[in-house]
Amino acid sequence: MNKILKWMLIGLGVILAGIVLLVIIFILEMKPDKEKEEQVKAQAEEYLKDHFSDRFEIYDTLYDNMGNFGFEYAAIVRDKTSGIQFFVYYDDQTNQMVDTYIAEKWRNDLESEIRPFIREHFGEKADVYAYFDDRIGEELGIDWTDSRSYKDFDVAPTIRVTIPRKKNDEDERLFNEFISFLKSEDKLQQGTLIVGYVAKNGEILEENEWSKAF
Repeated sequence: MNKILKWMLIGLGVILAGIVLLVIIFILEMKPDKEKEEQVKAQAEEYLKDHFSDRFEIYDTLYDNMGNFGFEYAAIVRDKTSGIQFFVYYDDQTNQMVDTYIAEKWRNDLESEIRPFIREHFGEKADVYAYFDDRIGEELGIDWTDSRSYKDFDVAPTIRVTIPRKKNDEDERLFNEFISFLKSEDKLQQGTLIVGYVAKNGEILEENEWSKAF
């Protein structure tokens, strides 16, 4: 009996040790590497000197340990005049530096255009996020000094609306009305609308999102 208890205690100790080790590994992976942070800041500083002016400043870095972005480390840059914040990072696939200035500026512009409609028809607590590809400025050959408008180009961003309630029978009609509003008011001629139902605490209220390309 004592032997059985002894082996049970040993087994329990091994399990607890494994759990502690996993927790330690998780905590270490969550922490950014200071050397890599300094490296991306140095790369971004050189990039800003070559492509932007002194009205832009690096004020922080971002470590994406969850795979939400197309990079692991990025410098966060701020336009001191407009307040626009964007990323500068090294793309391992293309071996080039990337800035998201045009993508972020156009995102802000589009969200400002559509937010009044969203708040009026989807509710004051509805949230909206517009997404343009990070490299959209480079792909279209746009310089930050003449960023123009997304309306001047044949672009198809993604608009994601989050509503903190469960869906109802009128929602699909409302979503299609929003798309009609975008096209008739010359806000956006093509893109993708995605609508999710998520509570303010992050709880997913509906498993299936509504999505439509237009």
